[in-house]
Amino acid sequence: MLSQEVRALVKGTAPVLKTHGEALTRHFYARMFHHNPELKQVFNQGHQQGGQQQQALAAAVAAYAEHIDDPSVLVPVVERIVHKHVSLGIRAEHYAIVGKHLLASISEVLGEAATDELIAAWAAAYGQLADLLIAEESRLYAQSAAKPGGWTGWRAFRVERKAPESAEITSFYLVPADGGQVPEYLPGQYISLRVYVPELGMMQPRQYSLSDAPGQGRLRISVKREGGAGGAPAGSVSNVLHGRINEGDVLDVAPPQGDFVLQTGRPAPVVLLSGGVGLTPMVSMLNHLVSRDDGRQIRFVHACRDGSVHAMKEHINETAAARPNVRKIVYYETVGAGDRPGRDYDYVGRMDLQAIRDLAVLPDADYYLCGPLPFMSAQRQALARLGVAPERIHAEVFGTGGPGA
Repeated sequence: MLSQEVRALVKGTAPVLKTHGEALTRHFYARMFHHNPELKQVFNQGHQQGGQQQQALAAAVAAYAEHIDDPSVLVPVVERIVHKHVSLGIRAEHYAIVGKHLLASISEVLGEAATDELIAAWAAAYGQLADLLIAEESRLYAQSAAKPGGWTGWRAFRVERKAPESAEITSFYLVPADGGQVPEYLPGQYISLRVYVPELGMMQPRQYSLSDAPGQGRLRISVKREGGAGGAPAGSVSNVLHGRINEGDVLDVAPPQGDFVLQTGRPAPVVLLSGGVGLTPMVSMLNHLVSRDDGRQIRFVHACRDGSVHAMKEHINETAAARPNVRKIVYYETVGAGDRPGRDYDYVGRMDLQAIRDLAVLPDADYYLCGPLPFMSAQRQALARLGVAPERIHAEVFGTGGPGA
């Protein structure tokens, strides 16, 4: 338990961290990668270049300082972090390295304001947080290893099949290269894989949602090729997967993780809301429910730019046609010459839940959101305006907090 004095010192830095936290985290990553360059292949270098990783860490550090008196407020964030750490192979020994560079960065960035007492307080606070994360990650590692077919770390998987789903998205069907068993996972979870990126001269990991129901004897991911539009860096790993990985090739894969999962403890209706490649975990959830002949009401509501980027369209259409409890609703931002209303899409423009509330907003339903941050924010706000309780809304974010490119 941290003393009152330690908590007061750490909490007192929260305003500074909110204002200057990104400068601190940029300094931290530059310092750590200079002294420990081997860690570059553990971290997403695309997010480093784009600044997302620095922003995410700055927000996390400031939130921890602000809530040091009651860290339980941060439990949902901690759960997401430990799942991601386990998926990337973060181990207990890494925490000492991170702690050393974080404390040094606080001292170097804050200058004279970083008194010996403040650094000692942050050392104690970091130690407490590290112990919590290590304990939770150890539990997840043990859980992954104990499953039939389970493992920890990296395992070789062979690309059994590579199938285009749209102009931007391709599915990769993965089977264990050792001929062993594939463990069960929860619909909505993701895997990490890593590939060698020649342009960076190193291995790079990424998380991708599993896009099919568990129990198939293989894993499937459906990856969007990120082209770097709008000044954003191109997706280095997604481009390697699309352009250089072929059937028969072998990839390093970490076991399934993630806390964005289908709620199975109650037979509530299910509303799946996705934007773009955010449909991948939704297809996993849908396929799982269908494979179990689950009779609850299901709504699959999807938005994308147009028909050329509409992935898994035929599969969703066939599922909805065959199952009276499943209804699909599709929005296209723009309509192409070959796009057919009622078959390919139902509405034109951005997803508008208010306009389709009678179709998509079901009493006592669980709502699952996945897609770009602006999409997620808009749909969460729309659901709140429609009276949906926050605990009924479950969200996954593509980016530093979840699966990415």
